[in-house]
Amino acid sequence: MIQYPVGAGGTVTRVLEAGIGDQAMLLIHGVGARADRWSHNLEGLAAAGYHPFAYDLPGHGLAHKGADYDYSVPSFARMARDLLDELEIERTYLVGTSLGGHIAATLACEIPDRIAGLVLVGTVGITPIGAERRGQTQMLVTETSPDAIANKFRVILHDDSMATDALRREEHRMNTSPGASEGLEGIATYFGERLDDDVIGERLAALDAAFPILIVWGREDIGFPLELGYAAHELLKGSRLAVMDNTAHSPYYERAETFNRIVTEFFAGQLGREPIDGVEVA
Repeated sequence: MIQYPVGAGGTVTRVLEAGIGDQAMLLIHGVGARADRWSHNLEGLAAAGYHPFAYDLPGHGLAHKGADYDYSVPSFARMARDLLDELEIERTYLVGTSLGGHIAATLACEIPDRIAGLVLVGTVGITPIGAERRGQTQMLVTETSPDAIANKFRVILHDDSMATDALRREEHRMNTSPGASEGLEGIATYFGERLDDDVIGERLAALDAAFPILIVWGREDIGFPLELGYAAHELLKGSRLAVMDNTAHSPYYERAETFNRIVTEFFAGQLGREPIDGVEVA
């Protein structure tokens, strides 16, 4: 795996890349996270024949931070498209988690001819999540003290042991770095006040299966419960739904090997042919 800075539409970000070849796969993280949250997935997906790229959203990780950015899903989607152009990726699979799923779905609606497939992981933005959940997330994003970060990991991870001291320290350093507070405040305000204005589910459904869609959800997700996954699956006719036991809002991170298997079997047209331990497929 390699990493490097890239300018995408005038915005500098960090890219993590694994593998080679023309089966590109763009992985988009969620609020308060960063590209290396996919570090448990990149090499496995590359070993399966894909060429995955993960990157930091503006306001996160090592990307541009500060108040001088439009922290909204449409803006993030434009930046993702610019990144594809900069990396000279003509056609790609998209994998997005939480807000990253909303961004991926929006990008897919903008450039459907360039999308080989879409994976939505515990995603928002397919159906409205409502003011209460938006407000809860807004508070989680803006609180960056060590205690608040520990509490956030209790929400997004089912297995407490995965929230190591090193991970919590790194999260604190990243999210209190220069410009981070302004960036996270902008993202939190958008999430709390305007996220549901940009819901994309109906538009995505209207594409009428232009590319295969997989929805993945953690059964123990308390922040964005499984009912939202069922609602997305119902709206997106022809989609598949994989529910992963013993995971919360980050199933790709908690059970990376299993997640990679779900994704690769789905795109190979084999998901559900053989049972996967701790996974329910619909």
